[in-house]
Amino acid sequence: MYQINDGQITVFGYPDRAALAQMQRTLENEHATKGVLCADNHKGYAVPIGGVVAYREAVSPSGVGFDIGCGNKAVLTDMPGAELRANIERIMDDVWNTLSFGVGRKNNETVDSRLFDSPVWRESYAKPLKDKARQQLGTIGSGNHYVDLFTDEEDRVWIGVHFGSRGFGHGIATYFVRLGGGKAGMDVAPLVLPLRSEIGRDYMKGMQLAGEYAYAGRTWVCDRVAQLLGAKILEEVHNHHNYAWAETHNGVDYMVIRKGATPAFPGQRGFIGGSMGEDAVIIEGVESDVSKTALYSTVHGAGRTMGRNEAKWTIKPEEMNDWLQQKGVTLRGGGLDESPQAYKRLPEVLNHHGGTIKILHTLTPVGVAMAGPHEFDPYKD
Repeated sequence: MYQINDGQITVFGYPDRAALAQMQRTLENEHATKGVLCADNHKGYAVPIGGVVAYREAVSPSGVGFDIGCGNKAVLTDMPGAELRANIERIMDDVWNTLSFGVGRKNNETVDSRLFDSPVWRESYAKPLKDKARQQLGTIGSGNHYVDLFTDEEDRVWIGVHFGSRGFGHGIATYFVRLGGGKAGMDVAPLVLPLRSEIGRDYMKGMQLAGEYAYAGRTWVCDRVAQLLGAKILEEVHNHHNYAWAETHNGVDYMVIRKGATPAFPGQRGFIGGSMGEDAVIIEGVESDVSKTALYSTVHGAGRTMGRNEAKWTIKPEEMNDWLQQKGVTLRGGGLDESPQAYKRLPEVLNHHGGTIKILHTLTPVGVAMAGPHEFDPYKD
């Protein structure tokens, strides 16, 4: 860990130059006071993935991003690992055929939720999106979004998922970025809205509803997979990593935005995935001076080493398949852009955050389901 810009930016690991340039541009805004680059950082839309920004009395729709409330959920089940491995082909077929993967997909099953009773749905920015939101609740999307089945060090089965608020969150983000005069693209200054402004207050309501929607979707998917397994859920770990939180640090109130970064306050648990052929972890935040400097934040995944197009042209299918075969992973969907060779190694990334987190469980993938290789989602992160 080191600091630059007179301590304004804290960096973990080895920063991507483009990501660092984005963070420096982000902190030029008068409301932005502190930035953190987690070790899985890479370039994103206006604000880097793996980036944390503390604002005074302001919020940034660009910082939260287009996939509002994207996050991870992991649940421990009562299924033994031996039963999972013995039936993995059938189980993965059931997962693949039951759940909806891909861009713009509707859920094959009717899913209802009390969140649709929220008065926010009557607002102009949410009302046109309600029907789509109902149809897409519990769908997974594409890009790096997944449903995984793991075993831990005690050979217990865990379900892990990663996705966000689908078309609803994208619609909310697009509406406010345009309304606020934000610029499209990656190498642009992020849109920042004063919290006391009408547009700032409205964005917060829309963002919070999209966050509830993302939580509901991930919970439904985990519950549905547990039904497919014929297993009971014993405990759960659930976090957003594209969101804005009202927090107090060193006695000062901030709106802290984590874009591809996991909150890790002392005692708070988080689920962090690797690539499709690599272990994931359940972590817990710990108290330390470094944790405070990191604004109690850590990585959300391993982080990419290759862009999607580069991976498609560089990695050979047999290389990806050999990796998965050696690891004993059964894959449904997926493409070369999500191959393990396109990612950093998660243990190395986590080591850069030593002293801020501890690993509670190591989860080894047995089955992985992702959207097919021909799906394209420009806002996958």
